[in-house]
Amino acid sequence: MSNSRKKAVETVVGREVISHRLAGAKVSDYYASNVFNDTAMREYLSDDAYKAVKTAIKTGTKISREIADAVAAGMKSWAMKKGATSYTHWFQPLTGLTAEKHDMFFMPKDGGAVEVFSGDALVQQEPDASSFPSGGIRATFEARGYTAWDPGSPAFIMEIGQGKTLCIPTIFISYTGESLDYKAPLLKASHFLEQAALPIVRMFDKDANRVTATLGWEQEYFLIDEALYYSRPDLMFSGRTLTGAAPQKGQQFEDHYFGSIPERVYAYMLDFETECHKLGIPIRTRHNEVAPSQFECAPMFEEVNVAVDHNQLLMDLMDRVAKRHKLRVLLHEKPFAGVNGSGKHNNWSLSTDTGTNLLSPGKTPKNNLLFLAFFVNVIKAVNEYSDLLRASIASANNDHRLGANEAPPAIISAFIGSYMTDVLNEIEIRVAKDKYDELSNANLKLDIHNKIPDVMLDNTDRNRTSPFAFTGNKFEFRAVGSSANCAQSMTVMNAIVGKQLLDFKVEVDKLIKGGETKEGAMMRVLRQYYTESKRILFEGDGYSEAWEKEAKKRGLSNVKTTPYALDFYTTKKAKDVLVKTGIYNERELDARIEILHHNYSLKIDTEARILSDMVTNQVIPVALGYMNKLIENVKGLKEIGLPAASAKMQKELVSKIAGHVNAIKEAVDKMDTALENAHKGKTSADHSKAYCDKVKPFFDVIRNHTDALEAVVDDNTWPLPKYRELLFIR
Repeated sequence: MSNSRKKAVETVVGREVISHRLAGAKVSDYYASNVFNDTAMREYLSDDAYKAVKTAIKTGTKISREIADAVAAGMKSWAMKKGATSYTHWFQPLTGLTAEKHDMFFMPKDGGAVEVFSGDALVQQEPDASSFPSGGIRATFEARGYTAWDPGSPAFIMEIGQGKTLCIPTIFISYTGESLDYKAPLLKASHFLEQAALPIVRMFDKDANRVTATLGWEQEYFLIDEALYYSRPDLMFSGRTLTGAAPQKGQQFEDHYFGSIPERVYAYMLDFETECHKLGIPIRTRHNEVAPSQFECAPMFEEVNVAVDHNQLLMDLMDRVAKRHKLRVLLHEKPFAGVNGSGKHNNWSLSTDTGTNLLSPGKTPKNNLLFLAFFVNVIKAVNEYSDLLRASIASANNDHRLGANEAPPAIISAFIGSYMTDVLNEIEIRVAKDKYDELSNANLKLDIHNKIPDVMLDNTDRNRTSPFAFTGNKFEFRAVGSSANCAQSMTVMNAIVGKQLLDFKVEVDKLIKGGETKEGAMMRVLRQYYTESKRILFEGDGYSEAWEKEAKKRGLSNVKTTPYALDFYTTKKAKDVLVKTGIYNERELDARIEILHHNYSLKIDTEARILSDMVTNQVIPVALGYMNKLIENVKGLKEIGLPAASAKMQKELVSKIAGHVNAIKEAVDKMDTALENAHKGKTSADHSKAYCDKVKPFFDVIRNHTDALEAVVDDNTWPLPKYRELLFIR
């Protein structure tokens, strides 16, 4: 094999397992040790400061600068005792990554230095806003932007090598006040949802004062050795393999799923889990996923804002710790063709401060009705805003994954299971007008309180092809991509459910004013919602051609590419739920659409240039070199007097290789021309659609011919690590 590939494989085979630094220690001994959590605040803050922060978290009230000074002093003392020498506002710009600008605590004074950290520094910083994606909100000459402290997500200490930095979660806004991040809209959407849900909850529970959206994400990822990673330019710069023939053995035996975790991978998992636990990230689950070299981790549920922060932290930690183990984490949604891609399943639910999970069936009739109210309203919201949910998970990466190898399709549907379907069908029948007199004792007559707990908690099946599945006490939004920031989809989720709950309350109140009971009014509206939302419910195989045809009949969209999915953000319905509710202003929403189109174009442009370079400078020369060897072999056979038939195989191979090389060169030339023309449109949407329609189709053409060459060219000369090496050498 080629020198670089051979060296990479030899390096991987010779790797040793790196011992885990805290092996044997109990998680409880160090869990959240680097978090300025409730325990730390009680120790380092005055009673007034502690109460002010807790009140701000619960009610959203602002913290005075005087209290901020006290909090800053306590936070500095805690951080410095932990060994931190600097601090940063940690935020989530629209790059999809996290950002930070470090400042040291020290300040020169009288020829020496003192450590300072004021309330002003805690509450606000001023990073440059012009160099982050802003969709035109900020220009290069308009650089000012602000980060502002989010008390709802606890500060933490990040350890990088020998350095320790106090990180303060913040929102990021422009000088003119528009949000330039993922966190600010999520906080607004969560507040909007809470305000919409509380009046309904209080119809059953007068003591409830808060309704919180919760999230438990499941993070899928691939691991490969860094020597193989650095031997593949496509993996280095795009996160996925742009070429690569299928190995003789892939995932068809299904022997990797939940199998024994390889020792080297296990050591890595223990290491990054330790780092997670020190930061209060409640990771509890690890296992092999379906594809070779694919794995998954999952935490306990948390409030959605904190859960999103923790997932962003996790992705950063995974990458950093992997380097210690000479591994690289691939978070791309589809790094390898022909095997499963990676998602980030978002398990979403709602809970009250009185301890009720609103999507978990209760043990009494009134709690069952409360559960049904939220359960059916979520289904109705998904039905009404399915296109917006599709837009919320749109990316160039995710386009490769949706609808392939156990990932949900681009058609948004909801799975609730056969038992729950039976329950709703029974409601639909019994609440029909001719039987409406039964509603005076509706809960008992429907026997919902006897039926739901056993059915929902124990007997609900799972549908891995469903984008949005009810799994017992939560909805699992399976279509979110593995590299995505959860905040984008969770902002939309909170917004659409909040809007739907507002509409529900209006309709119920109208019926109550007309003389109906609370229970009767709710059941009538829920029946109507269920009837209207049946089109979104699907229990079968989401991959089947029959479902595509059926979905079309039902009026469900099947938009498979990002530039066209993003058009859903521009509709009146989208703006009614995202702008009129105050989650975004019109300028902020337009900016995000602009950025998403631009990001798509950049992604396709980068991949096209990488692919062109790889095949031109690595694949074609090797193929021509092997073809020349075959030609020389034919000449040699002729020189020693062997008949022409003895060179039949060589001649066929030469012809085959020449055909593939010519086809690759022709496709690359056409792709390069398409790249030059892709920016001729007037808008970013025009550009992204040109990349999608005119540039991207060449990827498969080039790949097909390149992969065919990989199958016939001498293995000793092929320059790029093959799938069998990438997926199976650990």
